[in-house]
Amino acid sequence: MSADAAGYDYFDVEADVGIHAWGPNLADAFAHAAVAAFALSVDPADVEPVERREVRAQAESREELLVNWINECLYVHEIEGFVVRRVEVDACDGGMVHGVLHGEEFDQRRHRPGTIVKAATFHQVAVSESRGRFDVRLVVDI
Repeated sequence: MSADAAGYDYFDVEADVGIHAWGPNLADAFAHAAVAAFALSVDPADVEPVERREVRAQAESREELLVNWINECLYVHEIEGFVVRRVEVDACDGGMVHGVLHGEEFDQRRHRPGTIVKAATFHQVAVSESRGRFDVRLVVDI
């Protein structure tokens, strides 16, 4: 995936992991941030998108919305043992985000567990837009 279109990468943070995601709109950036958080736990390439889970979050600011969104996604992973191949965000404006997680329940025979992601934090959280590209950054506690 081209860095100009949409995607994610990680940045170094002492004792935690930083996530940087981007897209042509806020919804795509939020979707890629969620995939990046899930990818720390289980490689998305190893996940079959056979089930769906709806996730939504609300907040007063875009930064708070990003943190709440990632934490709601992580809740589904932690409580239901749901691992994710891809994320679609169909609404992301006005202090609300709604999306669908595509994946399956964790299967220890097929999924190799990676890093345990505890929560998204407000440390270094940022949401910005420049020249038609949205960038989001946040730190997840591992």
